[in-house]
Amino acid sequence: MNEFRRNGDTRPVVYLDETWVNQNHTRRRIWQNEENTEGLKVPTGKGSRLIICHAGSPSFGFIKESKLIFQCNSGNKDYHSQMNATIFENWFSQMLLNLEQPSIIVMDNASYHSSLIENYPKSNSRKADVQQWLRDKNIDVSPVETLDELREKYNPIELIWAQVKGRVAEKNSTFKIADVETIVHKEIDAVTPEDWAKCGEYCVKIQEEDFAKAGLRDEILEPIILTINPDESSSSEDEDDNDD
Repeated sequence: MNEFRRNGDTRPVVYLDETWVNQNHTRRRIWQNEENTEGLKVPTGKGSRLIICHAGSPSFGFIKESKLIFQCNSGNKDYHSQMNATIFENWFSQMLLNLEQPSIIVMDNASYHSSLIENYPKSNSRKADVQQWLRDKNIDVSPVETLDELREKYNPIELIWAQVKGRVAEKNSTFKIADVETIVHKEIDAVTPEDWAKCGEYCVKIQEEDFAKAGLRDEILEPIILTINPDESSSSEDEDDNDD
């Protein structure tokens, strides 16, 4: 992202993500009298769940005609399991048609955001294997980078979701899933380009700070190179594999 800005890239940056809203989603603190005879009555449990998928940009706000909201199957607690590559691909393809100009698209690494056509390093892969895979993709790798550092992302749509869900919590008074869905639609549609611009500015600030810290780290730390006898290396790795 820093490189795009340094090169003067003028394409809008589009961020996409999914979130969820429970049927009984409300504020953490609500007014009731001492006898509990007045005030908002919140049902027990979370109730049904709505899954929301959308995309937007700090340059112009949400992308028109690209809002996806559907109800999660009852009894399933993990909304991620309700999304799959087919649903996402269909939504993503339609969203692309609604883009008015070439854009930079940013998404996280949710499993349904991609369909694999080749093997890739798993979470338990050795760092050396991950480094080699990245090099094969022509991606520069620093010997002092950790695996987690390669996966870090910053996405302003997360701030938009927090804003929307906060407003839904304030206005959810019936705790009926149909009413919650109506509120969700209304509050997403109420998000302005100015809201997106503020969230985008905040995330750019974080990205710039992280970029500066990474540069300082590279100046301070020097790679540690260990030379190991090839025979010893092979036998040692075999022993580690057996231990694992």
